[in-house]
This record gives sequence, structure tokens and C-alpha cells, in this order.
Amino acid sequence: MTIAIDISQIVYQLGVSRYTEQLVKSLLALDKKNRYVLYGGSLRQKDTLKAFLKQVDRPGIKKVVTNLSPALVDLFWNRWQIVSPDHFTGRTDIFHASNWALPPSGAQIVTTIHDLTFLKFPQAHTAKVVKAQTRHLKLAQKKAAKIIVDSVATKKDLLTYGIPEDKLAVVYLAPAEVFKPVNDKGEIRWVKAKYQLKGDYLLSVGTQEPRKNLARLIKAYQHHSGSELTLVIAGKFGWGDQVKPVKGIKLIGFVPDEDLSILYCGAKALVYPSLYEGFGLPILEALASGCPVVTSTGSSLPELGGQAAFYADAKSPAKIARAINQVLKLTPAQRRARINLGFTQAQKFSWGKTARETLKIYHQVYAHRH
Repeated sequence: MTIAIDISQIVYQLGVSRYTEQLVKSLLALDKKNRYVLYGGSLRQKDTLKAFLKQVDRPGIKKVVTNLSPALVDLFWNRWQIVSPDHFTGRTDIFHASNWALPPSGAQIVTTIHDLTFLKFPQAHTAKVVKAQTRHLKLAQKKAAKIIVDSVATKKDLLTYGIPEDKLAVVYLAPAEVFKPVNDKGEIRWVKAKYQLKGDYLLSVGTQEPRKNLARLIKAYQHHSGSELTLVIAGKFGWGDQVKPVKGIKLIGFVPDEDLSILYCGAKALVYPSLYEGFGLPILEALASGCPVVTSTGSSLPELGGQAAFYADAKSPAKIARAINQVLKLTPAQRRARINLGFTQAQKFSWGKTARETLKIYHQVYAHRH
């Protein structure tokens, strides 16, 4: 079986980028039998794609990088259904499309839809993104042999949209292996110094966009009892109103995983009161690192946090502040117990399991055709 995977979204430094990177690496580590074609298209960031492809070098992999930008792909694939990737990849049996565009292809199409934020919160996206992902969803409903989703919550959203249940498969994501406890306090001090952090801090992780609910988080932070804490916001600016650095709030931009794992270890808590997530990787990253989590009660987030996380109504700054204070008031023994619950919860998820379940779907789709 020849399996092609669209890796184009690796260039964005977003959750979808992490999903693509980890899935590809885990599939290649697991599956030595099938042939793989890694396809990436970009006009301005081809070097990023090529750098990733160097990391996954092994016999039996075909690597293809084209000049097809996201705008062209939306036009050619989502709108006009022309310019098949088969022209670049050769004949394949499975083409795993991204959540951005679904191509015309002689292969069986598998695609991943991470969430329906573009329908549930269209005001939180640009009009271009809403239109492109709506076109992709309609094509997926019509042409995809299987649609992979990250959570039961997203599956329910797609069922409401009208996607048949037998076309959907829930495959959970996982934290990368780099996210683990760090016992060396010197490492934590070094990373804090790198980002000019002093004293204790709460950590927020994610692209700055309206759905991440940063305005309410900041209100909650400003009203909680531990005013000596810094609120550290990690993540590049996406769209919407940009967070302004004010007293007690530190914006540190995009943080590579190697540093982020240590920032989790040094934080009093990850505070992640998102309005809606198809998955929400930072929750598992924090739990795997030994960092308590405050998150929201909606969408997929309770699936990830389980009994280890503290929950709050995302629309209530007062309730978010109350949950933060619950974490801060834990005794050392209570904090250790909560961290151990987090380790147990995080261990339910692994990229090896994600790869095995994804490969099983490829085989099912291939067998159904043949």
C-alpha cells in the first residue's frame, strides 16, 4: 500500500502543525511495511518543509515539495477540483488530506477535521478561512472515504452537521515525548532567565485569537488573590484584538517545545479557558509535565483533563479566578496528588496509539476499495 500524506501545514507553528509532525514521525516509526509519500506545498516556506523532511529520512519514503500555496490549493482543490497531487506524487492508494484542502485524486481520501470553529465561531476567524474550510467540509462529506476527528465532541459536532457516523473515526492526539517532568531546578531557572521571568507565574499557551478567551483570562488574573504572580502568555499572535502588555502580564511569543516543556514544569498552573477546542494539546502537555491545569467545561476539554484538571465556566472571569485560586491554595501534598492524577490521565494518550489507530483506518479504507 502506498500512502501519501499532505504535510503542508507544518509551516504554521499551530496545533495542526504539531499534529502533522507527530503523526508522520510516529507512523514512520511504526510502519516499515507500507510505502509513504510526503507531499508539501508552499510558495514562501519551502525551506521549512524541506527541513522537516530531513528529520524523517529513511529508505522507502518519497518526498515532494511544490510551489502550490494555500491560496492556490484552496482555489485548485476546494473550488475547482483540478491539479491532482497524483501528478506530483505518482499513483497512491491513500491520500491523507489536511483540514484545509481536499484534492481530486485517484487515491482513497482520508482527511482530518480538528474542529468546527469556523462554523461555531465564525467571528473568531478571517472570512477567507471560514470560506475555505466550509468548502473543505462539503467536499469531505461528499468525497472522503473516512474523516478522522480528534475528539468525541468534534464527532458530535459533525453528526449535527449531517456527516454519517460510519464515515467518522475518533483518534485522539497526544503530548510529544519532550513533555515530561524536569527535576533539575537549574534548567527551570535557565529557561525563566531566557524569557526574562521572575518569581512564580501562571502560564497560558496558544495562538492569540478570540477563541482562546484571553480577555476573560486577563480579567480573572487581575481579580485573583495571588497578585504577585505573573501571567505568562506563550503563543504567536493570530488575529483579533492583540493582547497589550500591562502590569503583571508577560507576552513571550512562540516558544519551541524544548523550552515550553520546562515552562510547564516551572508554572503554578496552566490556565486554558478556551471557548471551544477540537482537542487542546496544551492540557495534555501540561499534565504530562507535572503542571496542574485550569480549563473550561465545554467542547472536548473535559475529555482531555478528566479528573485531573480544575474546571470553570469559560464565560465567567470570576469562576476562572476561583478555579485558579483552588490550585494556588493546594497544600504540597494535595498538589502532588493532583499532579499524579495528571500523569495518569496523560498516559492514556500516546502518539504511538494515534499512529496505530490511523494506520488501521488506512487499512480499512484500502480493504474496502479492494
